[in-house]
Amino acid sequence: MTVLVTGGAGYIGSHTVLYLKERGIDVVVIDNMKKGHRPAVLDVPMYTGDLADGSTLDEIFQKHDIDSVIHFAADSLVGESVEDPLRYYENNVNGTLQLFKKMLEHSVKKIVFSSTAAVYGEPKSIPIRESDPTFPANPYGETKLAIEKMLKWADQAYGLKSVCLRYFNAAGADPKGRIGEDHQPETHLIPIVLQAALGQRDHVAIYGEDYPTEDGSCVRDYIHVIDLAQAHYLALKKLDQTNESGIYNLGNGQGFSVKQVIEACRRVTDKDIKAIASPRRAGDPAVLIASSQKAEEELGWKPQYTSLDTIVEHAWQWHQNHPNGYNDKE
Repeated sequence: MTVLVTGGAGYIGSHTVLYLKERGIDVVVIDNMKKGHRPAVLDVPMYTGDLADGSTLDEIFQKHDIDSVIHFAADSLVGESVEDPLRYYENNVNGTLQLFKKMLEHSVKKIVFSSTAAVYGEPKSIPIRESDPTFPANPYGETKLAIEKMLKWADQAYGLKSVCLRYFNAAGADPKGRIGEDHQPETHLIPIVLQAALGQRDHVAIYGEDYPTEDGSCVRDYIHVIDLAQAHYLALKKLDQTNESGIYNLGNGQGFSVKQVIEACRRVTDKDIKAIASPRRAGDPAVLIASSQKAEEELGWKPQYTSLDTIVEHAWQWHQNHPNGYNDKE
Protein backbone atom coordinates (compact mmCIF):
# COMPACT_ATOMS: atom_id res chain seq x y z
CA MET A 1 0.00 0.00 0.00
CA THR A 2 1.33 3.43 -0.97
CA VAL A 3 -0.25 6.57 0.44
CA LEU A 4 -0.15 9.90 -1.41
CA VAL A 5 0.16 12.78 1.06
CA THR A 6 -0.71 16.20 -0.36
CA GLY A 7 0.88 19.12 1.48
CA GLY A 8 3.33 16.64 2.99
CA ALA A 9 6.07 19.26 3.40
CA GLY A 10 3.91 21.31 5.76
CA TYR A 11 3.77 21.17 9.54
CA ILE A 12 1.14 18.48 10.19
CA GLY A 13 1.75 16.79 6.85
CA SER A 14 5.47 16.22 7.45
CA HIS A 15 4.87 14.78 10.92
CA THR A 16 2.24 12.43 9.49
CA VAL A 17 4.59 11.33 6.70
CA LEU A 18 7.25 10.51 9.30
CA TYR A 19 4.72 8.65 11.47
CA LEU A 20 3.53 6.52 8.53
CA LYS A 21 7.07 5.81 7.35
CA GLU A 22 8.07 4.57 10.81
CA ARG A 23 5.20 2.09 10.60
CA GLY A 24 6.40 0.62 7.32
CA ILE A 25 3.93 2.39 5.04
CA ASP A 26 5.18 3.58 1.65
CA VAL A 27 4.51 7.30 1.19
CA VAL A 28 4.69 9.71 -1.75
CA VAL A 29 4.44 13.47 -1.17
CA ILE A 30 3.19 16.30 -3.37
CA ASP A 31 3.59 19.92 -2.22
CA ASN A 32 3.68 23.20 -4.12
CA MET A 33 6.39 24.41 -1.68
CA LYS A 34 4.82 27.85 -1.23
CA LYS A 35 4.70 27.23 2.52
CA GLY A 36 6.24 23.77 2.90
CA HIS A 37 9.86 22.89 3.63
CA ARG A 38 11.87 20.31 1.68
CA PRO A 39 14.03 19.32 4.71
CA ALA A 40 10.83 18.39 6.58
CA VAL A 41 10.27 15.47 4.19
CA LEU A 42 12.61 12.70 5.29
CA ASP A 43 13.56 9.98 2.79
CA VAL A 44 10.35 9.62 0.78
CA PRO A 45 9.65 10.40 -2.91
CA MET A 46 8.47 13.99 -3.32
CA TYR A 47 6.94 15.89 -6.21
CA THR A 48 6.77 19.67 -6.39
CA GLY A 49 3.57 20.86 -8.00
CA ASP A 50 0.03 22.18 -7.58
CA LEU A 51 -2.98 19.92 -7.34
CA ALA A 52 -4.59 22.01 -10.06
CA ASP A 53 -1.88 20.71 -12.41
CA GLY A 54 -3.36 17.38 -13.41
CA SER A 55 -0.21 16.24 -15.22
CA THR A 56 1.78 16.01 -11.96
CA LEU A 57 -0.98 13.95 -10.34
CA ASP A 58 -1.16 11.71 -13.43
CA GLU A 59 2.58 11.09 -13.18
CA ILE A 60 2.31 10.17 -9.49
CA PHE A 61 -0.65 7.81 -9.97
CA GLN A 62 1.06 6.16 -12.98
CA LYS A 63 4.47 5.71 -11.32
CA HIS A 64 3.28 4.62 -7.88
CA ASP A 65 0.72 2.08 -6.75
CA ILE A 66 -1.36 4.60 -4.82
CA ASP A 67 -3.98 2.97 -2.62
CA SER A 68 -5.21 6.00 -0.69
CA VAL A 69 -4.68 9.73 -0.17
CA ILE A 70 -4.20 11.94 2.90
CA HIS A 71 -5.09 15.47 1.86
CA PHE A 72 -3.47 18.34 3.80
CA ALA A 73 -2.71 20.79 0.98
CA ALA A 74 -4.55 24.06 1.65
CA ASP A 75 -4.17 27.72 2.51
CA SER A 76 -5.08 27.97 6.18
CA LEU A 77 -4.76 31.49 7.60
CA VAL A 78 -8.09 32.80 8.86
CA GLY A 79 -7.27 36.51 8.51
CA GLU A 80 -5.82 36.02 5.05
CA SER A 81 -8.96 34.15 3.98
CA VAL A 82 -11.12 37.12 5.01
CA GLU A 83 -8.91 39.52 3.02
CA ASP A 84 -8.74 37.31 -0.09
CA PRO A 85 -11.60 34.78 -0.05
CA LEU A 86 -11.51 33.99 -3.77
CA ARG A 87 -7.89 32.87 -3.50
CA TYR A 88 -8.96 30.46 -0.76
CA TYR A 89 -11.77 29.04 -2.86
CA GLU A 90 -9.45 28.75 -5.87
CA ASN A 91 -6.68 26.95 -3.98
CA ASN A 92 -8.59 24.93 -1.41
CA VAL A 93 -11.80 24.01 -3.20
CA ASN A 94 -10.71 23.96 -6.83
CA GLY A 95 -7.39 22.25 -6.05
CA THR A 96 -9.26 19.58 -4.10
CA LEU A 97 -11.80 19.15 -6.90
CA GLN A 98 -8.96 18.40 -9.35
CA LEU A 99 -7.47 15.92 -6.87
CA PHE A 100 -10.78 14.08 -6.54
CA LYS A 101 -11.18 13.89 -10.32
CA LYS A 102 -7.70 12.40 -10.73
CA MET A 103 -8.28 9.94 -7.89
CA LEU A 104 -11.41 8.65 -9.61
CA GLU A 105 -9.66 8.52 -13.00
CA HIS A 106 -7.03 6.26 -11.45
CA SER A 107 -9.51 4.23 -9.36
CA VAL A 108 -8.28 5.48 -5.98
CA LYS A 109 -11.31 5.68 -3.70
CA LYS A 110 -10.04 6.24 -0.16
CA ILE A 111 -9.09 9.61 1.30
CA VAL A 112 -8.40 11.08 4.74
CA PHE A 113 -9.19 14.78 4.66
CA SER A 114 -7.60 17.38 6.90
CA SER A 115 -10.57 19.47 8.01
CA THR A 116 -10.79 21.94 10.87
CA ALA A 117 -12.71 23.05 13.94
CA ALA A 118 -13.28 26.29 11.99
CA VAL A 119 -16.27 24.60 10.31
CA TYR A 120 -18.24 25.12 13.55
CA GLY A 121 -17.79 28.88 13.82
CA GLU A 122 -18.99 30.25 17.16
CA PRO A 123 -19.93 27.09 19.11
CA LYS A 124 -23.36 26.78 20.67
CA SER A 125 -22.12 24.37 23.36
CA ILE A 126 -18.87 23.07 24.88
CA PRO A 127 -17.42 20.53 24.29
CA ILE A 128 -18.07 20.63 20.56
CA ARG A 129 -19.46 17.44 19.03
CA GLU A 130 -19.50 16.33 15.40
CA SER A 131 -23.30 16.61 15.35
CA ASP A 132 -23.21 20.31 16.33
CA PRO A 133 -24.24 22.94 13.74
CA THR A 134 -21.62 24.07 11.22
CA PHE A 135 -21.64 27.82 10.62
CA PRO A 136 -18.08 28.88 9.66
CA ALA A 137 -17.15 32.42 10.64
CA ASN A 138 -14.55 32.87 7.89
CA PRO A 139 -13.82 31.79 4.29
CA TYR A 140 -11.14 29.31 5.42
CA GLY A 141 -13.71 27.35 7.43
CA GLU A 142 -16.22 27.68 4.57
CA THR A 143 -13.79 26.12 2.07
CA LYS A 144 -13.13 23.17 4.37
CA LEU A 145 -16.85 22.64 4.94
CA ALA A 146 -17.46 22.85 1.17
CA ILE A 147 -14.94 20.03 0.68
CA GLU A 148 -16.60 17.92 3.39
CA LYS A 149 -19.90 18.31 1.55
CA MET A 150 -18.25 17.52 -1.77
CA LEU A 151 -16.97 14.29 -0.22
CA LYS A 152 -20.44 13.36 1.02
CA TRP A 153 -21.90 13.59 -2.48
CA ALA A 154 -18.86 11.95 -4.10
CA ASP A 155 -19.27 8.99 -1.77
CA GLN A 156 -22.93 8.65 -2.79
CA ALA A 157 -22.24 9.02 -6.51
CA TYR A 158 -18.84 7.37 -7.03
CA GLY A 159 -18.11 5.38 -3.88
CA LEU A 160 -15.27 7.72 -2.88
CA LYS A 161 -14.86 6.85 0.82
CA SER A 162 -13.50 9.46 3.20
CA VAL A 163 -12.62 10.21 6.79
CA CYS A 164 -12.78 13.94 7.62
CA LEU A 165 -10.72 14.93 10.66
CA ARG A 166 -11.77 18.21 12.26
CA TYR A 167 -8.93 19.20 14.49
CA PHE A 168 -8.36 21.92 16.95
CA ASN A 169 -5.03 23.67 17.76
CA ALA A 170 -2.11 21.60 16.50
CA ALA A 171 1.03 22.10 18.58
CA GLY A 172 4.34 20.51 19.57
CA ALA A 173 6.98 18.81 17.44
CA ASP A 174 8.62 15.45 16.77
CA PRO A 175 9.79 14.27 20.23
CA LYS A 176 13.14 13.26 18.70
CA GLY A 177 13.65 16.79 17.39
CA ARG A 178 13.96 15.82 13.72
CA ILE A 179 11.20 18.11 12.41
CA GLY A 180 9.02 20.85 13.87
CA GLU A 181 6.84 23.88 13.28
CA ASP A 182 8.00 26.67 10.97
CA HIS A 183 5.45 29.08 9.48
CA GLN A 184 6.16 32.35 7.69
CA PRO A 185 4.55 34.39 9.10
CA GLU A 186 4.02 32.53 12.37
CA THR A 187 0.44 32.77 13.63
CA HIS A 188 0.25 29.93 16.18
CA LEU A 189 0.42 30.89 19.84
CA ILE A 190 2.99 28.44 21.22
CA PRO A 191 5.73 29.12 18.63
CA ILE A 192 5.06 32.87 18.94
CA VAL A 193 5.62 32.67 22.72
CA LEU A 194 8.75 30.56 22.19
CA GLN A 195 10.08 33.13 19.72
CA ALA A 196 9.75 35.68 22.52
CA ALA A 197 11.66 33.29 24.79
CA LEU A 198 14.44 33.19 22.17
CA GLY A 199 14.55 36.99 22.05
CA GLN A 200 13.14 37.10 18.52
CA ARG A 201 10.10 39.05 19.70
CA ASP A 202 9.94 41.77 22.30
CA HIS A 203 6.68 40.53 23.79
CA VAL A 204 3.59 38.39 23.32
CA ALA A 205 0.19 40.02 22.81
CA ILE A 206 -2.79 38.73 24.78
CA TYR A 207 -5.74 39.58 22.56
CA GLY A 208 -8.52 40.24 25.04
CA GLU A 209 -8.61 39.87 28.82
CA ASP A 210 -12.36 40.30 29.24
CA TYR A 211 -13.66 36.98 27.89
CA PRO A 212 -16.04 34.96 30.08
CA THR A 213 -13.25 32.55 31.06
CA GLU A 214 -11.44 31.91 34.33
CA ASP A 215 -8.63 34.39 33.65
CA GLY A 216 -10.30 36.50 30.93
CA SER A 217 -8.22 35.21 28.01
CA CYS A 218 -9.36 32.86 25.22
CA VAL A 219 -9.35 29.11 25.88
CA ARG A 220 -8.28 26.61 23.22
CA ASP A 221 -7.83 22.85 22.90
CA TYR A 222 -4.19 22.03 22.06
CA ILE A 223 -3.43 18.69 20.42
CA HIS A 224 0.08 17.33 19.92
CA VAL A 225 1.02 17.01 16.25
CA ILE A 226 2.12 13.38 16.78
CA ASP A 227 -1.31 12.56 18.19
CA LEU A 228 -2.79 14.09 15.03
CA ALA A 229 -0.45 11.97 12.91
CA GLN A 230 -1.60 8.86 14.77
CA ALA A 231 -5.23 9.76 14.05
CA HIS A 232 -4.54 9.93 10.30
CA TYR A 233 -2.90 6.51 10.46
CA LEU A 234 -5.90 5.07 12.33
CA ALA A 235 -8.28 6.73 9.85
CA LEU A 236 -6.50 4.94 6.99
CA LYS A 237 -6.88 1.64 8.87
CA LYS A 238 -10.59 2.33 9.37
CA LEU A 239 -11.08 2.91 5.65
CA ASP A 240 -9.21 -0.31 4.84
CA GLN A 241 -11.16 -2.37 7.35
CA THR A 242 -14.69 -0.97 7.02
CA ASN A 243 -14.79 0.99 3.74
CA GLU A 244 -17.09 3.43 5.55
CA SER A 245 -16.90 7.22 5.57
CA GLY A 246 -16.92 9.27 8.78
CA ILE A 247 -16.27 12.63 10.42
CA TYR A 248 -14.30 13.00 13.67
CA ASN A 249 -13.16 15.76 16.01
CA LEU A 250 -9.58 15.59 17.25
CA GLY A 251 -8.67 17.37 20.46
CA ASN A 252 -7.51 16.79 24.01
CA GLY A 253 -10.93 17.52 25.42
CA GLN A 254 -9.40 20.06 27.79
CA GLY A 255 -8.82 23.75 27.30
CA PHE A 256 -5.92 26.01 28.15
CA SER A 257 -6.14 29.78 28.17
CA VAL A 258 -3.69 32.11 26.43
CA LYS A 259 -2.32 33.09 29.84
CA GLN A 260 -1.91 29.43 30.85
CA VAL A 261 0.03 28.74 27.65
CA ILE A 262 2.34 31.68 28.34
CA GLU A 263 2.89 30.43 31.90
CA ALA A 264 3.69 26.93 30.62
CA CYS A 265 6.24 28.41 28.21
CA ARG A 266 7.82 30.38 31.08
CA ARG A 267 8.09 27.19 33.14
CA VAL A 268 9.59 25.09 30.36
CA THR A 269 12.02 27.70 29.01
CA ASP A 270 12.85 29.31 32.36
CA LYS A 271 12.60 32.66 30.57
CA ASP A 272 10.81 35.82 31.67
CA ILE A 273 8.48 36.20 28.69
CA LYS A 274 6.86 39.64 28.49
CA ALA A 275 3.10 39.62 27.80
CA ILE A 276 1.06 42.72 26.94
CA ALA A 277 -2.71 43.02 27.00
CA SER A 278 -4.17 43.99 23.61
CA PRO A 279 -7.70 44.52 22.28
CA ARG A 280 -9.76 41.52 21.23
CA ARG A 281 -9.45 40.28 17.67
CA ALA A 282 -12.63 40.10 15.63
CA GLY A 283 -14.07 36.61 15.34
CA ASP A 284 -12.19 35.00 18.25
CA PRO A 285 -14.59 32.73 20.17
CA ALA A 286 -14.07 32.69 23.94
CA VAL A 287 -13.76 28.90 24.26
CA LEU A 288 -13.12 26.09 21.77
CA ILE A 289 -12.86 22.60 23.25
CA ALA A 290 -13.48 19.36 21.39
CA SER A 291 -15.28 16.20 22.32
CA SER A 292 -13.15 13.44 20.78
CA GLN A 293 -15.28 10.62 22.18
CA LYS A 294 -16.36 9.46 18.73
CA ALA A 295 -12.75 9.22 17.47
CA GLU A 296 -11.77 7.29 20.59
CA GLU A 297 -14.66 4.86 20.21
CA GLU A 298 -14.62 4.32 16.44
CA LEU A 299 -10.95 4.86 15.51
CA GLY A 300 -9.40 3.60 18.73
CA TRP A 301 -7.60 6.93 19.03
CA LYS A 302 -6.28 8.15 22.36
CA PRO A 303 -3.97 11.17 22.61
CA GLN A 304 -0.57 10.23 24.04
CA TYR A 305 0.76 13.71 24.80
CA THR A 306 -1.98 15.45 26.79
CA SER A 307 0.22 17.54 29.11
CA LEU A 308 0.57 21.15 28.00
CA ASP A 309 4.12 21.24 29.44
CA THR A 310 5.10 18.20 27.36
CA ILE A 311 3.69 19.78 24.20
CA VAL A 312 5.67 22.95 24.93
CA GLU A 313 8.84 20.96 25.79
CA HIS A 314 8.84 19.23 22.40
CA ALA A 315 8.22 22.53 20.62
CA TRP A 316 10.94 24.27 22.66
CA GLN A 317 13.47 21.56 21.81
CA TRP A 318 12.83 22.18 18.11
CA HIS A 319 12.92 25.99 18.35
CA GLN A 320 16.10 26.01 20.42
CA ASN A 321 17.91 23.82 17.90
CA HIS A 322 16.38 25.56 14.87
CA PRO A 323 15.95 29.24 15.84
CA ASN A 324 15.51 30.13 12.17
CA GLY A 325 13.32 27.14 11.42
CA TYR A 326 14.32 25.18 8.36
CA ASN A 327 16.22 28.12 6.87
CA ASP A 328 19.56 26.72 8.01
CA LYS A 329 18.89 23.57 5.99
CA GLU A 330 17.26 24.81 2.80
